[in-house]
Amino acid sequence: MVNLVILVLVGGGLGAMLREFVMLMVPNPVDGFPLDILVANLLAAFLLGLVTALHGRQVLSDDVYMLLGAGIMGGMSTFSSFVYGSVVLMHASIASAVVASVYVVVSLVLGYLAVIVGENLGGQVRTPVGDPTGGVR
Repeated sequence: MVNLVILVLVGGGLGAMLREFVMLMVPNPVDGFPLDILVANLLAAFLLGLVTALHGRQVLSDDVYMLLGAGIMGGMSTFSSFVYGSVVLMHASIASAVVASVYVVVSLVLGYLAVIVGENLGGQVRTPVGDPTGGVR
């Protein structure tokens, strides 16, 4: 149990750093649309779908899945920033309230699709020849 907590802790720190790097690389539009948060969350959703599929196929062990899925992807995605960005947009003006609503819907729909694409890609990964377990243990 303690090992899993440590894996999630370390992964969460790495994921938070990855999120910050992604957010620094994505320029924010002039209108204040939180594109950086959207990109970080969509990337985390895609990668979570991918590692979940690989774990389901037993390509990744439980420990590696906890490090990657709960830790890194949990630290990389940012629900609080997503909600805060929506609230800031919502309060700016009537036009921004529409943009905020679009942002929420786009985030949810594209996030859902990102997980599905990641799962499908993970389901197509071939296991190494001669490795009966199929991968990282």
